[in-house]
Amino acid sequence: MNLKYEKKDIYSNLTDDELQNADKLADEYIEFVDKSKTEYLCIENAIEILKKNGFKNIEEVNKLQKSMKVYFVNKEKSLYAAVIGKDKLVNGVNMVGAHVDCPRLDLKPMPLYEKNNAALLKTQFYGGIKKYQWMSIPLAMYGVIYDKDGNKINIRVGDTSDTLCFTIADLLPHLSYDQMKLKANDFIDPEKMSILIGSNKDIEEKDSKNKTVKNNILKILNKKYNITEIDFARSEISFVPAFSAKYVGFDKSMIGAYGQDDRVCAYTTLKAITEIDSKKLNKTSIALLVDKEEIGSFGNTSMSSLTFDMFMNKLLKLTGEDADLLEVYYNSKMLSADVSTCVDPVHDEVSDIQNGNMLGCGIALEKYTGSGGKYNASDANAKYVSEVMQIFEKNNVFFQLGTLGKIGKGGGGTIAYILAQKGVDVIDCGTPVLAMHSPFEVTSKYDVYMTYRAYKVFFEN
Repeated sequence: MNLKYEKKDIYSNLTDDELQNADKLADEYIEFVDKSKTEYLCIENAIEILKKNGFKNIEEVNKLQKSMKVYFVNKEKSLYAAVIGKDKLVNGVNMVGAHVDCPRLDLKPMPLYEKNNAALLKTQFYGGIKKYQWMSIPLAMYGVIYDKDGNKINIRVGDTSDTLCFTIADLLPHLSYDQMKLKANDFIDPEKMSILIGSNKDIEEKDSKNKTVKNNILKILNKKYNITEIDFARSEISFVPAFSAKYVGFDKSMIGAYGQDDRVCAYTTLKAITEIDSKKLNKTSIALLVDKEEIGSFGNTSMSSLTFDMFMNKLLKLTGEDADLLEVYYNSKMLSADVSTCVDPVHDEVSDIQNGNMLGCGIALEKYTGSGGKYNASDANAKYVSEVMQIFEKNNVFFQLGTLGKIGKGGGGTIAYILAQKGVDVIDCGTPVLAMHSPFEVTSKYDVYMTYRAYKVFFEN
């Protein structure tokens, strides 16, 4: 009997068939994350996957019976999907919840200006970033605009399929003497993170006052999208890295992509709920893909929104149950499907190695997140931790027990606390990520595969 706990690397312990399954899943995930550069696109692609797998919009359903599959879209940026089980909802449901928003650069309401013969757009960074990582890299423009008549205009310019992109020009090292003396958090002024979008003047304009670069850009935008400058205020436009997802390493064992926090967990959650056997399902399974986690889960598309309560009440009504929603929550179980830190092979000094997550050793199971003295942590109880571990152990799911890093080195949070406040048993459980929140995050494709397997067996058990 082995009394010691040891992490196992997945690759050395999978069968040939399982390795092929991991490769196939990685290909599918790369395609998904490449097409899902914003939360709008992520939800749009998720709906397409759900529909292909027999899910119906709950607004089109009059009655719910066991094995039925439904989804609800919350304002185009979050989504809840459910597979109805044999058991009553009041006895609890199984939930896996991920978020689809990622760090990025959003435009200010009135962003366009001209300076020194260049047209630029003012930005406001979204979520926690290292600002210098976003300088002098190719950027793509994504978003939606609703014009004065309420028509929706989709924007998608500058990604890998285009011959153009955008960028923020960083200061050259030859003139950076003063800048380089500043601390890393200060040497990039966020008010100077303006995106370069043009330098040609409007030479066709008769009025000399309008022979400007800004006016030329406005004409280009008007010709292409039929918008004027004021329409920026009616928009949600973001700039994201114009990188395509790629395999990393000679052995192609890793995946590099923008937005893996938390779209890797969003995709594996989605795949898991579409592949469970609905006819054998006891507890109703619910997948949540929510917005605004990176900025504290505020807003009506976030996990804090009461819209999720509305969805749960719809389930109760359509199944004919007269039950207290709080009692449903109290009896429910959840995996907070958010990525975790991975011990950096170069910067391991910030990690407690004994309690760190290693690349390629499985999904990260974390009893608590937060910072310092477990501040802002939901801290799962021992009984529930044991229940989840037993499910994984019985189904050969590789997992590792970790924390975010050494005490006092930083910290972070997830949506776990929001569901915990409702009475749900919840624990953080997600893919370890290297270079989290950078423009190019790295995961092990075997951890991605094990994340999918973990969510699937949790739904089914």
